[in-house]
Amino acid sequence: MSSAKEARKPKSPAEKVKALRHRLYEIMEYGPVGDRTSRLVNWSIILLIVISLFGIILASVPDLKARYGAVFTTIENIALVVFSVEFGIRVWIAVEHAPLRHLAPIRARMLFITSIAGLIDLAAVLPFWLAFLITPDLEILLVFRIARFLKLTRYSPGIRSLYDALYTERRALAGCFIILMGMTIFAATIMHSIEGTIQPDKFGTIPDAMWWAVVTLGTVGYGDIIPVTVLGRIVAAATIFCGLGMVALPIGIVATAFSNEIHRRDFVVTWGLVARVPLFSELSAAEIADIMTLLRAQQTEGGSIIVKRGEPAHSMYLIAAGEVEIRLAHKKIRLGAGHFFGEIAALRRTLRSATVTATKPTSLLVLDAADLEILMERNPQIAARIRNVARHRLGEDVTSARGDLLSKELEDEAIQHPELDEDFHRST
Repeated sequence: MSSAKEARKPKSPAEKVKALRHRLYEIMEYGPVGDRTSRLVNWSIILLIVISLFGIILASVPDLKARYGAVFTTIENIALVVFSVEFGIRVWIAVEHAPLRHLAPIRARMLFITSIAGLIDLAAVLPFWLAFLITPDLEILLVFRIARFLKLTRYSPGIRSLYDALYTERRALAGCFIILMGMTIFAATIMHSIEGTIQPDKFGTIPDAMWWAVVTLGTVGYGDIIPVTVLGRIVAAATIFCGLGMVALPIGIVATAFSNEIHRRDFVVTWGLVARVPLFSELSAAEIADIMTLLRAQQTEGGSIIVKRGEPAHSMYLIAAGEVEIRLAHKKIRLGAGHFFGEIAALRRTLRSATVTATKPTSLLVLDAADLEILMERNPQIAARIRNVARHRLGEDVTSARGDLLSKELEDEAIQHPELDEDFHRST
């Protein structure tokens, strides 16, 4: 009784504020699978970013600005107001970020503002605030307005992975830049010594020759400055070949780091999905890593059919997040995160006994029938658990002569063993 009274006890204002802040954090930071509000808010911000960028670009055309200037101004004002509100919310919810929760609220918010993501958000709204202090038509404001393109990095895993790859290889890329500067100075000095007296207007000083060295090492070769002596052309040819290597070196570093980052991100995502499934909750890290080689992640939108009744069974499915509905002949059963289905048909290589549909965006882990057998051979504990759930769900043997699991037999089993319905829902 006391616990029930406590549950009905109204929340204090501080608790309501904290709950609101946490909810806004879930929305702004792209909440869990199936959070439609979060998806709507984030996609709306992305759309507004794209529209505002197009407005900035088109407004630079005099004819379009004269004709649609009011429309561009309206879009810009809406974007700046929305981005200002968004920035304020993100500063307020900064204390909800896991790395900042142990800090004082003021320090946590200052760390967010001074982070790369915070500075990008600040640059996106800075024109709005600077307009009160300086002339709104100042050209420098255009740079800040275009900077809002960088806000898209928050919503693109690919761009975030590229940024992480560049940050990881920052020392190697800095080394490439130092080598490039050294080669630029070296090539410019040699070319100044060779061509300086012949073309004093182009190679008369080392700084003048450095422009030629930069465009040559960058393999751009504008052709505005070219050597005229034989020795100068030989040096230019050698510089071009060195430039090819200098271009390929950072590209190779970035490409390798980007590929590794993509694989690492997929590994972390899959690890998180596997670890949250109760079937694997008691496994060690090494065992989970081993199982990950057998599983593949699958994202399913709400309303999508995962499997159809009567189809050959090739895989079993584990629900990492979301919900599915299993449609039998005369009833429907819903399973949520942590449950699994399709293991019986996959083990027996029979036809599907029911149609399974995702009721909302769902994250699945798919295990092929052959890999399921391998997994059960490797881990007797998992094998016993899967067989136990299968036995409780369907009984000892409910296979027809054709090998198809019939919905009528499922119903008969539920009638004979009503307690199995409850276990079917738990199935963990």
